Amino acid sequence: MSLNTNDGSKVYTPLSLSLYDWWVLKISNNYAWHCDTDKFLIPHFKFHLGNNHMDIGVGTGFYLKKSADKINKITLSDLNVHSLECAKKYISDEKLNSCLCHDIFNRFTGELRGVFDSVSIFYLLHCLPGKMSDKKQAIINITETLKDDGILYGATILGKGVKHNRFGSKLMSVYNKKGIFSNVYDSADSLETMLSSLFEDVSVNIQGTVALFTAKNKK
Repeated sequence: MSLNTNDGSKVYTPLSLSLYDWWVLKISNNYAWHCDTDKFLIPHFKFHLGNNHMDIGVGTGFYLKKSADKINKITLSDLNVHSLECAKKYISDEKLNSCLCHDIFNRFTGELRGVFDSVSIFYLLHCLPGKMSDKKQAIINITETLKDDGILYGATILGKGVKHNRFGSKLMSVYNKKGIFSNVYDSADSLETMLSSLFEDVSVNIQGTVALFTAKNKK
């Protein structure tokens, strides 16, 4: 099955990125998804941040900006060059290992396998095409970059098994029709099952319609 990852990433233009923090992290998180950015997402990002970290699906670099004092070494990876340019502004040259324009449905190069203490994927999974079983290949590729005791963590908006309000339902409908989201069938159970097939220790916690997850100890 060939999966098109472009629809989920091409929406991030310089204009849309200038509005992203306000629209997604403030308005949508509070009123559509009921997962407050300051209360839940920023602490989740900071708490699991390891010494050598990779952030995939960097958005505007918002979480990097909020965690600048905790970052030691970091690699940025995204399919969208505008996002990479926006995010790397918040990282000093001595802390930034590299910026990768990379499709995570393809394996990372050999020098990036088994080297990261932590990898974050915030609001990435719900943008990946297909069902959770299709998205597993991307997670396999990401898992290869972790050390044996490394941690994969992030957050994703669910489409199944949660109750969306009218605002959230409207956004879900529009975003899925446009291919920005592909999460109608994404549930906490399918997420946990997929992660548990790759990791020994998995945690999935629901806040509003968002799953905050961690996965560690690779199988």
